[in-house]
Amino acid sequence: MMKQSSKLRSGITFLLENNYLKPENTTYALKLSGISPDALRWRNFIDTLLLVLAGLAIAVGIMFFIAYNWDEIGKFTQFSLVEISIIISMIIYFRADKEKIAAKIALTAASILLGVLLALFGQTYQTGADTWELFFNWALLILPWVFIGRFATIWVIWIVLIDISILLYYKTFGSLLGTFFSSKDTLLWSMFIFNTAMVLLGEVISPYQPWLKKEYWAKRFIMVIGGSSITWLVIVYILDRDTAIIPTLVWILYLTALYFIYRNIKHDLFMLAGGCFSAILVVTVFLGKHLTKTFHEFGLFLLMFIVVGMGALSAIWLKNLYKEWHNE
Repeated sequence: MMKQSSKLRSGITFLLENNYLKPENTTYALKLSGISPDALRWRNFIDTLLLVLAGLAIAVGIMFFIAYNWDEIGKFTQFSLVEISIIISMIIYFRADKEKIAAKIALTAASILLGVLLALFGQTYQTGADTWELFFNWALLILPWVFIGRFATIWVIWIVLIDISILLYYKTFGSLLGTFFSSKDTLLWSMFIFNTAMVLLGEVISPYQPWLKKEYWAKRFIMVIGGSSITWLVIVYILDRDTAIIPTLVWILYLTALYFIYRNIKHDLFMLAGGCFSAILVVTVFLGKHLTKTFHEFGLFLLMFIVVGMGALSAIWLKNLYKEWHNE
């Protein structure tokens, strides 16, 4: 669908450039080809948006209602409110068409409310469990819903819960995968490995799961977390360590794989733009560290032109790549 839309857009551009289409008829041509949304598509989009916001508002509203009225309402009422809300959400899911957005939003609301129930249980009975266990158990319990839901939002919620669990576990114990990495780098390595693995898994199974092909935003969101982790790790090594061989090699392999996959196999400018941004950041930090030592103030002046040049070259490359893809 996305590739077909790109070809239609390129065709209209060709007609305009060769005077086969008058400029005043461009809007009509875009609507006729389906590129510009008509009133029905806008209505469907607004309906979906309002439904998503309503589901999230109800789930979050129940959480804040209980928190605000913690001393005014009894424990039985608190548990009943959350549990009944979960039951209603599941009834809506099972009675609705599983492929409709209403069913998926109901399942998402139930997933959020389950976390509210776990937090309520822990706060009421003071179980003494660490905070990371709350998020990890939450992710563990909603895992069956994640599989049956086939909805990117629930997958993102699950991955974010695991990320939070990793972060809180590291803050509690100060190490994770300590056998392979030093304790100071563990968090960034773990976030990079987990989120990158999730993106790769999504790319591998997407040909067999049609719903994944439409959810570009989810893979991009997760890739931002993974890419930010390895980029920041390399920057930390450049600034604070004498050598950064291992993180730099992993970072280079990461960018190489990113280029190969999203340049040749799956066309995605967002991913490539993220790779360019990561490269600009790392190169800027590396040059900034060494140029300022050698050239002092002039080094900063020189660095400014280098950064502008890298940004301009990246923009030109991405623009040419966009044209190349749309002319195929």
